[in-house]
Amino acid sequence: MPQNIVLTGFMATGKTTAGRIIADVLRMRFVDVDAEIVRQEGQTVAQVFAQRGEDAFRQIEADLCRQLAQQRNLVIATGGGALINPDTLAAMNETGLVVCLWASPDTIRRRLSGESGRPLAADWEALYERRKPIYESMPHHVTTSGKIPEEIAKEVVTLWRTLTQISP
Repeated sequence: MPQNIVLTGFMATGKTTAGRIIADVLRMRFVDVDAEIVRQEGQTVAQVFAQRGEDAFRQIEADLCRQLAQQRNLVIATGGGALINPDTLAAMNETGLVVCLWASPDTIRRRLSGESGRPLAADWEALYERRKPIYESMPHHVTTSGKIPEEIAKEVVTLWRTLTQISP
């Protein structure tokens, strides 16, 4: 039985926003992987990318995800690329219900407009296309386009309760 809920998906699909609501509803602890990296490293994600490179960032991210997978009662919002790594995905799948949040390209474009600070946002369309088959291969999906965060959270909570046999 899963011990954690792990939210993954492309950038701007609502992982952090929905994750906080889910954690509140289920009385679980919320962890945003990117925010935790910022706290541990004392640098923004963009600074880690710029100063140390994407490979270094991905290693930090993978190590943190493996640590979180060993804990219980967490709602974990991963960075958009965290579970592209098969080893990291396997670690999260061992102890967590992995749910891929999905949004249309138009929704992502709208959510990213005017936003800065995401290191891979400049060429996001190409990145989206490269990652799309991996996201599609995940067994649990919740579409976030056209929904408010509370609706997204409700769908994930319902899935969690169904799969863990907890009555609503």
